[in-house]
Amino acid sequence: MNKTQTPYTIICAIVLLLFTSSTLQAARIKDLASIEGVRDNQLLGYGLVMGLNGTGDDIKKSVFTRQALINLVKRLGMSITPDVFNQMKTDNVAAVMVTADLPPFARPGARIDVLVSAMGDADSLSGGTLLMTPLKGPDGKTYAVAQGPLAVGSIAFGGKAAKVQKNFPTAGRISNGAIIERAVGWKLPPSGDLLYELNEPDFTTAARMTMAINGQFGPNTAHSPDSGTVKVLMPLDYRGDVVGFVADLENIEIEAATPARIVVNERTGTIVMGQNVRITTVAVSHGNLNLIITEQMNVTQPNPLAAGETVVTPETNIDVVEDEGNLIVLDMGVSIGEIARALNAIGATPRDLIAIFQAIKASGALHAELLII
Repeated sequence: MNKTQTPYTIICAIVLLLFTSSTLQAARIKDLASIEGVRDNQLLGYGLVMGLNGTGDDIKKSVFTRQALINLVKRLGMSITPDVFNQMKTDNVAAVMVTADLPPFARPGARIDVLVSAMGDADSLSGGTLLMTPLKGPDGKTYAVAQGPLAVGSIAFGGKAAKVQKNFPTAGRISNGAIIERAVGWKLPPSGDLLYELNEPDFTTAARMTMAINGQFGPNTAHSPDSGTVKVLMPLDYRGDVVGFVADLENIEIEAATPARIVVNERTGTIVMGQNVRITTVAVSHGNLNLIITEQMNVTQPNPLAAGETVVTPETNIDVVEDEGNLIVLDMGVSIGEIARALNAIGATPRDLIAIFQAIKASGALHAELLII
């Protein structure tokens, strides 16, 4: 021990470490739950993107693009006969679907971002401009109007024999590209009585949230009827100040109860384990059987002056190599770190770990939910 470190300093460091570790596990209520009704609303619209450099839709094949362009020309006061329109080559136009999220409490005049995606056979939307497109909600009413130049974060170049592409050029984004025209008619209740919905329903988290709120604002302020909701009554001190009450309530920190879960993605070999994963004592054997096949041609040639023929004889060698099997005993895991170290000790790859976890789950030794996506 360093002479400059006094016992008092060491004790303070340990207390600070314990306090920091417990604080890191806590989360704010606003990150664990949301008020019922305070949510985004999805908007959808159909429009046209102009100004493409020959990378738009094929008008002769994309019927919806052709019809939309005819309707646009008519609304602008121009008249084009079908024969003339069929002779036109307008490959700088693309039909697109426009989507956006209308945030809660958004007022008319505010701006939101929009996402534009190609609907037809357009090769790229780079350099295009979205024309005025109404964005409607599920009720069929127009809540916003989008228009503006697209920002496509991708490149695509090539010819007949080769092509270079990064990301996807058939989708783009317009920052602040839509103006809100209609607000959603929802307001916070004047009484301040709120209903919080947990993002991940859990009885322990709901109970901890109720205890924390009652400890902050007094008893009987909150109660939880089930594992997914917590009802909160606004105290008398906050009457008339619903926003202030919500702000103070949502910044209360509690420790969320996370379920014991292992998420496995078989396509990418990704494995994510929660901190509450436990296993009972189990023995795991891991060994690989490798089959090695090599082929070679044995060529036999006659002497230079001999009247013979060259003979080619194929030869196939098959070797079977079995790695030494490792039988390791995994004791009851008290932490995810011990489980990871035990499985790494047998040299298991992520692909192998997926099969091992499935076998441990089937044996009944894994006390966690195994979720395969």
